[in-house]
Amino acid sequence: MQSAISDEAKRVLDEAKERGIILRLFGGVAVKYHCPSATHRSLQRSYPDLDFFGRGKQGREVRKLFTDLGYEPNQRFNALHGATRLIYEDGKSQRVVDIFLDVFRMCHTLHLGDRLTLDDYTIPISDLLLTKLQVVETNEKDIQDLIAILKDHDVVERIDSGDREVIDTGYISTLCANDWGLCKTISLTLKKLLTFLPKYGLELEAKQVLEARIDKLLHAIETFPKSLKWKLRDTVGERKRWYDLPEVPIRTQSVSSA
Repeated sequence: MQSAISDEAKRVLDEAKERGIILRLFGGVAVKYHCPSATHRSLQRSYPDLDFFGRGKQGREVRKLFTDLGYEPNQRFNALHGATRLIYEDGKSQRVVDIFLDVFRMCHTLHLGDRLTLDDYTIPISDLLLTKLQVVETNEKDIQDLIAILKDHDVVERIDSGDREVIDTGYISTLCANDWGLCKTISLTLKKLLTFLPKYGLELEAKQVLEARIDKLLHAIETFPKSLKWKLRDTVGERKRWYDLPEVPIRTQSVSSA
């Protein structure tokens, strides 16, 4: 993890914990925290910004936390979206902090508020994976993060051992079984990921592990019993757009892109 940004993440999380604020890291820095493979020469990337997840009922405390830590609020964005998302900026370090509250709403919507206590530092690894899989127009950083997560974490049917460092196919499949659009995007992204693997110069064994885990996750999603809502939406298929177009915040300072 880049030293400066990892130190800043720790500073924020330590202060949040001291104040009794439930705040968890996600995004690329969280992937780096969980995944040794993120240091692989073909998976290394920059981490210019920070992403956090918190509770909506603590929104006021979260706002004060970042103001006290020296960040400037994006007044326009926060006024419009502050109930579920906040943007703070630090022009000096060229850093942006993106904070989601209760709901992760981008191409698809994920309700993570009740899952924040499952890990001490980041959102759970299964949710971290989902935030990357739900992207319709995946970029290089998303692909690198997805490969690192799946290379370093086994895919299991259910978590019953208390192991935080495994991907729960039961949880992911349940979400997909009730949301045709999310299921569609995740399946497409996983299949796309398979086609990208040869590009990253991975050893044969690592490539085979990745292929097996992606296939296992795809199989779990495809064979899990679907809800009536899912089946009704399936009759429409791709004739209707199944994902949202996330808003890109206009940044108020001259800071780097995420």
